[in-house]
Amino acid sequence: MKVKIYIAAFFYYVISSCAAAQPINRDTLLNDIRTLSSAAFAGRKPGTEGHQKAIDYITARFQALSLKSFHERYIDRFAITDSLKGHNIIGCIPGKRKEAIVISGHYDHLGERDGQIYYGADDNASGVAALLALAAYFSEHRPNHTLIFAAFDAEEMGLRGARAFVHAPPIPLEHIVLNVNLDMVSRSDRNELYACGTYHYPFLIPFVSYENPAVMLKTGHDRPGSGSDDWTMQSDHAVFHQAGIPFIYFGVEDHADYHTPNDTYERIQPDFFYNAVLAVLEVLKKVDREAVISNR
Repeated sequence: MKVKIYIAAFFYYVISSCAAAQPINRDTLLNDIRTLSSAAFAGRKPGTEGHQKAIDYITARFQALSLKSFHERYIDRFAITDSLKGHNIIGCIPGKRKEAIVISGHYDHLGERDGQIYYGADDNASGVAALLALAAYFSEHRPNHTLIFAAFDAEEMGLRGARAFVHAPPIPLEHIVLNVNLDMVSRSDRNELYACGTYHYPFLIPFVSYENPAVMLKTGHDRPGSGSDDWTMQSDHAVFHQAGIPFIYFGVEDHADYHTPNDTYERIQPDFFYNAVLAVLEVLKKVDREAVISNR
């Protein structure tokens, strides 16, 4: 009996130690994407009650992580139209150097159409949940570069939030050496996560190598002239690229539920999502160790 107790205690210790050693809290990651893509948030369309709930949720998480704020309650407002304001949510972890990496993911989605909610779990509650997980890691492991965490608004309306940020950045634009953008990272039937941008910025290639059988990190989808297969201009990283700032865009290929009411939490792939965020973290850690990461 004592032997069985000792064996059980040993395995409990091993399991507990492994869980404690995980750099990303899986339960929190999944809770964040579940919450942001829930019916209560009603698709997070700018100007709606669900959108405001998303703002409140993300700012509360930033505050709990003690991120530095450039603006009141992390909110940087900008005009979407004459009557509609956008709300970028910007937090910061000061690094040992003034050079900064902007880690971004848009939190807005399509809202309700014809009485149906477009939940936007993969697009892009997944990117925001990943952003929050990365912020949690680096809040406990001080980075070399200053890290700016940007939950952008109005991406679905023409990358408006990213454009407002680059037009009026919280730090001098020349200090931003890289944008890491997260948009749709929670599901892939082929376990493929793409890191786009290395065609334009080949110096980034060594950083995006990653060995994990649970997720294949691949380059591509960034070659000019390849039509819709070129993702260079298809999310918020495009605005940084246009400003001459290198980018890595993490995302998956479109699936049947893209921009439909079926993009729900129930259809994400939790194991893939968790391992995708671990892959992004490893890339960020490698980039952060570099003294110089810009070829501008």
